[in-house]
Amino acid sequence: MAEEKKPAAKRKPRKTAPRKKPAASKTSAKPAAAPKADAAPGGYNFAAMNPADIEALDHMSRNLMQAALKSQKLMSDSMRKALDGKVEMPDTQSINTTPELGQVWAKIVSDPEKMMQAQAGLLTGYLDLWTNTSKRFLAGDSEPVVSPDPGDKRWRSEDWSENPVFDAIKQSYLLNQNFLMGLVHGVEGVDPAIKRKVEFLTKQMVDALAPTNFALTNPDVIRETMQSKGENLTKGLANLASDLEKGGGRLALTQTDMEGFKVGVDLAATEGKVVFRNEILELIQYAPTTDTVKARPLLIAPPWINKFYIMDMRPKNSMVRWLTQQGFTVFLISWVNPGPELRDKSFQDYIEQGLFAAIDQVKEATGEDSVNTVGYCIGGTMLASALALLEARGESSKIASATFFAAQTDFELAGDLLLFVDDAWFNEINRLMEAQGGVLDGRTMSDTFNLLRSNDLVWSFVVSNYLLGRQPQAFDLLYWNADQTRMPQKLHLWYLDNMYRKNRLARKEIEMDGLTLDLTKVKTPVFMQASRDDHIAPYPSVYRGARLFGGPVRYMLAGSGHIAGVINHPGANKYQHWVNKDLPETVEQWLDGATEVPGSWWEEWRDWLYERSGEDIPARKPGDGKLKPICDAPGEYVLVRS
Repeated sequence: MAEEKKPAAKRKPRKTAPRKKPAASKTSAKPAAAPKADAAPGGYNFAAMNPADIEALDHMSRNLMQAALKSQKLMSDSMRKALDGKVEMPDTQSINTTPELGQVWAKIVSDPEKMMQAQAGLLTGYLDLWTNTSKRFLAGDSEPVVSPDPGDKRWRSEDWSENPVFDAIKQSYLLNQNFLMGLVHGVEGVDPAIKRKVEFLTKQMVDALAPTNFALTNPDVIRETMQSKGENLTKGLANLASDLEKGGGRLALTQTDMEGFKVGVDLAATEGKVVFRNEILELIQYAPTTDTVKARPLLIAPPWINKFYIMDMRPKNSMVRWLTQQGFTVFLISWVNPGPELRDKSFQDYIEQGLFAAIDQVKEATGEDSVNTVGYCIGGTMLASALALLEARGESSKIASATFFAAQTDFELAGDLLLFVDDAWFNEINRLMEAQGGVLDGRTMSDTFNLLRSNDLVWSFVVSNYLLGRQPQAFDLLYWNADQTRMPQKLHLWYLDNMYRKNRLARKEIEMDGLTLDLTKVKTPVFMQASRDDHIAPYPSVYRGARLFGGPVRYMLAGSGHIAGVINHPGANKYQHWVNKDLPETVEQWLDGATEVPGSWWEEWRDWLYERSGEDIPARKPGDGKLKPICDAPGEYVLVRS
């Protein structure tokens, strides 16, 4: 029970003490000297500065003035281009999310008890932060009130923990972040899809407002500004102007030095030949590196939303090169980078003219009756659909086994990408494709994927490029990430609508040539790889898809994400993977029975493939069979830039 409050006592009027004259200094009885005539307002004497200080101040002043003038011009140019209203630029009005935000926040404020609890928690956090910060100034040490996630790279600078001021700024931001995200996450009575969308948008706004993204609250930027005398800001504005110019008024954020690598020399350099080509693919056969190979060849279908060489980067981490060293005859599809002339190519066209055409050519080149196949990401979704189509046609024997890397066949739990396929976004993508001649430019897809990891793939580069004024360094993975491809309008819209929006493959609602695609009838052996931290194909979603197949399925979970979880050479000794030969009803049950194994999962998969690859035979060289080489790997299609 609360204590009864006593009435406040009346205060007596306080007497004003007479002012005492300051005591004379014991060391000098002379009054302070008046400022010289050339002293600055406030009494600072610039005449006392040495020439080096004056030169440094002048240099910084000029740089800051130049930065101010450049920023004004940059702002006016950007506004002018925005007002021009280019039709190929994203229309933010058509995808306005204000109604969803309003709906969620109306629910939040309609629950005053939860709101007061959240506000009380925030106030308590701030009081604790103030107390601990004061204690730190006085005693030199105190425990933090709130700490960032261990993997949050924004706070790597020592100043964020060692400097009391910046530590307080960091913790203040984290308190606000947790307050806002907690309110949205805890809201009830809202459609789950709307709640997920608002959570994503709130996180984007919170991330954008981080103190690391502003010059005056980022200790690294302040230090660089002082040391470079402001040159970092002028260089940063030059970088920003260059990126805006490159994007035609739309920010094309530079993540790496695009002149730092050459495809076919530094990347995608594994020896091989293009042995077949049609309008949507080139088929590469790689040269053997062993005296004998397994009889059954291996065909890889990468995603067409990226270039294939993620699987053939540098020699030390090339999956293609490693597979040839394990005694496989490796074939790989290199998809065309389509222009408007291919706008009407469909999902079925990519199956028929792409995967099936490649299978027929591999059989022709090797004389084998069937092939082992691999599908990565969207290439895996296509492979699963193709398996169901072959089963319906009675031709399932063409594929002896199917391996899936980070591929989804059930999109019920497809993660944050589901946010980009609602009606507003879907219509906007269609409009953009029409404006771009019937294809979706690679930058749009790149921007979408970057938003899924905005702190790592957007804001870190904003700070480095524009505030610190640094030039991006050559990095092979980011080079590949920026080397995007276009997508045909008909194919892409069909895929978004039937897979992400309606989940029709999992529901047995897709028909091709009058045949229903039913994965439960597929008896082909399946190896299904997923990654623990995959933000594009979340492992629970991949697991749901694994249980759709009617034949034997081996599900395996790797450490890391969508790329590093797949491309993890055994020689790197990185990450880990989990194995469990059972396939229980839920992924949680699978994890309970799984065994953690250090390092790469490639050898586990290789042994699984060996069991389905036949006897050893003399190694095949490209051109030995009925298919003759057209050109050297990596071919011509992969060299086409968007």
